[in-house]
This record gives sequence, structure tokens and C-alpha cells, in this order.
Amino acid sequence: MRTVLAAGLLGGALDLGFVLVLYGLRGVSPEKILHGIAAGAVGREAAVNGGLSTAALGFVAHFVIALGAAAVFYAASRRLRALTEWPWLSGPLYGVAVWLFMKLAVLPLSATPPKLFLPPDWHLILIAHLTCVGLPIALVVRRLNVNRAT
Repeated sequence: MRTVLAAGLLGGALDLGFVLVLYGLRGVSPEKILHGIAAGAVGREAAVNGGLSTAALGFVAHFVIALGAAAVFYAASRRLRALTEWPWLSGPLYGVAVWLFMKLAVLPLSATPPKLFLPPDWHLILIAHLTCVGLPIALVVRRLNVNRAT
């Protein structure tokens, strides 16, 4: 549990930090970004009208997803030793898998499915998943030596 918590919180924090900086440089407030995340659960209008409470929902939802991603990687690493033996390769590849899962399963089923499969800045979000989600999760799981045979 400690490993999943550490990996998920680190990956979630780095990913959210990346997005906050990326869109912050474009003039988008952190609250609007978090509303965008919450909109997947409650719809766009409800998220925007919900103020700080829906921003908090977006924050929590983001970390629930990150913890889920960490839990899946941890579980897979218990069977596939290569995931922790090669974290510099497996982590970014896992980041791609997480990105694809979000694009193909989570977002289409959300209350606000995307209009485009690949929005104009898709490559930046993919880079965030490679470097800020998959890689830190793999490195934390490796560092905490969770892949030892039981």
C-alpha cells in the first residue's frame, strides 16, 4: 500500500504540476484546470458553477486516477520483473498505456467526452504521461523493492 501511495502521489503531483504550468503559461487558472477535470464526472456547466467545491472534486479525481495507475503498475510488476528491472523503458511505455487508456476508455465515457481524439496539444499531454506519470511510478515501485518474489 505504501508503494502505491508513494508512486501515485508522486505521479499525480508531477502530472498536475506539468498541466498547471503548461496551461498557466497560457493564462488558464488552476481552478479552471481542476474544473475541467471535475467536468468529466459532473458535466461542464456543473463543474464551472460549482466553484471551489468542484475544483476540489477535480483535484481528488486526478489523484484517484493517479493512484489507480500506480496500483495497476505495482500489480503488474509483481508478475513481470522486467517492469522494475528496466524502469527507464517500462515507465515511459506505461505512461503511453495510461494515456491511451484515458483517451480510449475514460474520456469517451465521461460526462464531457472530447470532440477530437487528438486535440492540438496532444503531444504535450503525451509527454507529460511519459515523464510525469509512467516514469515516476516505475522508479518509485523499483526503489521500494516491491518486485521481490514472495
